[in-house]
Amino acid sequence: MAQQTKKLESIWTPANIVTCVRIVFMPVFMVLASLAHTGSGFVFDPMLSIMAFVVYLVLSLTDKVDGHLARSRNEVTDFGKFLDPIADKLLVFSALLLLLDEGFVNVWFVFIILLREFLVSALRMVASASGEVIAADKLGKAKTAVTMVSLCGYYLSFSAASCGFMSACTWIFGISQALMIAAVVLTVVSGVQYFWNARSVVFRA
Repeated sequence: MAQQTKKLESIWTPANIVTCVRIVFMPVFMVLASLAHTGSGFVFDPMLSIMAFVVYLVLSLTDKVDGHLARSRNEVTDFGKFLDPIADKLLVFSALLLLLDEGFVNVWFVFIILLREFLVSALRMVASASGEVIAADKLGKAKTAVTMVSLCGYYLSFSAASCGFMSACTWIFGISQALMIAAVVLTVVSGVQYFWNARSVVFRA
C-alpha cells in the first residue's frame, strides 16, 4: 500500500531545520576559511584552518541528512524542495569561490561547474513547465560526491600545512586537485547526459 502523505501544520520539520542550519553555517565557514589564510601560498593559521575544515566537513556530511529525514518521516515539503538544492549549491560554491580567490583552483573549473548548474536548472524549469520532472541521475550524484570530497581535501591539506605537516599537505592537495579535475569531467559528462535525456523537451517546437 502506498504511504499516504502526512498533513503538516508547519514547514519547520526536522529536515527543513537541518537545511536551514546548513545555510546559516556557510557564512561561518567562509569567515573562518578567509581569516585562516594569513599569507600567500600555504600560510595558514592552525586553529582557524582546522575549524574551517571541521565546519565544512560537517556541512558536507549532512548534505543527505535533510533529504533522508524528509523521506523517512514522510515530511516532504515544497519549502524543502526549494531550499535543499540551494543549500547544496551554496555549499559547493562557497568553497570554490574562496579557493579561486586564493589561487588554489583554476577559474575555468569554477566557470564550467557554474555554467552546468545554470543550464541544468534552466532545463528543469522548462521541463517543469511542461509537466515533466528531471531527477538527479547517478552521474549527477557522483559529480556532487567527488566535488565534495575534493573540496574537503583542499581544506584538510590547508590544516596539515598550518600544523607543519608539509609532506602530508602536498599529497592531500595533489589528490584534491586530481579529484577536482575528475569532478569537472563528471560535470561536463553529466550535463550532456541531462540534455540528451531531455532532448524531447529542449528541442520541442
